Amino acid sequence: MAVPDFQSLTLPVLKEFADGLEHPTKDIRQRVANQLGLTPEDVAEMVPSGTQTRLANRVAWAHVYMKRAGLLSSSRRGIYQITERGQEVLKSPPNRIDIEFMNKYPEFAGFRSPGALPHLKGTDPALAKIMTEGLPMSIDAAALTPDEQVHIGAARIKDNLIAQILERIKTGSPAAFERLVVDVLVAMDYGGSHEDAAQVVGKSGDGGIDGIIKQDRLGLESIYVQAKRWEGTVGRPVIQQFVGALHERKARKGVVITSSSFTKDAIQSAKDQSLTIILIDGVQLAEFMIEFGVGVSDVETIKIKRLDEDYFGEE
Repeated sequence: MAVPDFQSLTLPVLKEFADGLEHPTKDIRQRVANQLGLTPEDVAEMVPSGTQTRLANRVAWAHVYMKRAGLLSSSRRGIYQITERGQEVLKSPPNRIDIEFMNKYPEFAGFRSPGALPHLKGTDPALAKIMTEGLPMSIDAAALTPDEQVHIGAARIKDNLIAQILERIKTGSPAAFERLVVDVLVAMDYGGSHEDAAQVVGKSGDGGIDGIIKQDRLGLESIYVQAKRWEGTVGRPVIQQFVGALHERKARKGVVITSSSFTKDAIQSAKDQSLTIILIDGVQLAEFMIEFGVGVSDVETIKIKRLDEDYFGEE
């Protein structure tokens, strides 16, 4: 049989964790292959890019999605274990664990919501719904245009990459986060040289200010920065303290960068100021990292071409 799609593999993968022990993904791949009776040829089939096997790719996606749904947990990279929620599912297992099934869990639904990720803003609502909820079982994938299929696939890959970035930031040290912020600011052409930016960001906070960077290479104007790897949501008091520190220095611009998110009151407080206050939450920071190539690398580039009507036009 051919390797099933990742949603069809999700339940078989979960079953292999029924013993409650930790397992590396490479072991689960082989056990799933045995469970489904896949042939050596099936197991060896590669994805079009040739970078990994189709089975490895789809089993990995099954792990990722079940972790977002709280069915699996991961204490370290590549090692997973079933959760209490996952054990409950296996007590009366459904015929299939797909995106529609996992959407009943708030963590998963929130992760897949159109408003949760900036890159889905402005997307056609119908297409965004498919991107976040998956393709309904009643609709054949062939019903989508090739362009829609490409966009859906790219959005899902980006969703997962953003989640991986945020996980890595969360488990890293405060010093690592400060270095990451410096790398992102320099990649965005702020802060002058990397050495200049590194000297002023991540220093001991003074009234909520962690550093000062140049808005341009000439240093004609400075931007005050607060960059912290917060565990919880950043509230209004943090913004007010930062604004107060800016007023003391007669500064006009400031940026608050967090690895988590901001409360509505914090966002409104930043908007209400006479100063220019930019808030960058964890998701937006991950977006910048992807856009400017910080902490990520290209796996494959696919060029999509269209017919040049001018070339074939009548003279």
